[in-house]
Amino acid sequence: MQYPAASSLMYEKILFLYKFIQSPKQVGSITPSSKYLAQAMLAPVNWSLIRTIVELGAGTGVFTKGIYQNVPRGCKVAIFEKDNDMRKILTAKYPTFRFCKDAQNLSREIGALGLSKVDCIISGLPFKLFSQDSRDRILDEVEHTLQEDGLFITFQYSLQMKKQLQSRFRNMDICFVPFNIPPAFVYICRK
Repeated sequence: MQYPAASSLMYEKILFLYKFIQSPKQVGSITPSSKYLAQAMLAPVNWSLIRTIVELGAGTGVFTKGIYQNVPRGCKVAIFEKDNDMRKILTAKYPTFRFCKDAQNLSREIGALGLSKVDCIISGLPFKLFSQDSRDRILDEVEHTLQEDGLFITFQYSLQMKKQLQSRFRNMDICFVPFNIPPAFVYICRK
């Protein structure tokens, strides 16, 4: 069933809130990311050079939509979303993308797609809610999968990840996005 755009957006917001209430340790906010945060997350990507891109923690697809609108023809896209309901919605919306479940299996899933390295990884994962062990495993996977000079872009609601990301990447910039609920910091990391 196809919903009008306004109804679809409202449904996604309600679904996101429901998932937050159901699993606050898995969903990092009560509402999807704003278009301003999506713009800040996707702006550093040089779309003309991208051949492979991965999104971690897609949720209702705010960043996925931006990837879809910008990705060049022939680019391989893998979207990771742990929640089955959200992943089903995204699979229906973006049937040309590959969908995977768990970011902790990033390199194995990418390998199954015939890839060993990727150009860019966009992450909406709420690292603050994860144990340090889980954070380390996911970031190990990111480092292992990202090609040399590749981009890892993530956002968080605090600067808690700054030192950990600085220790893993040769270059990191941070920008602040006030027009998001809650306001967010975007980390732009280059391997």
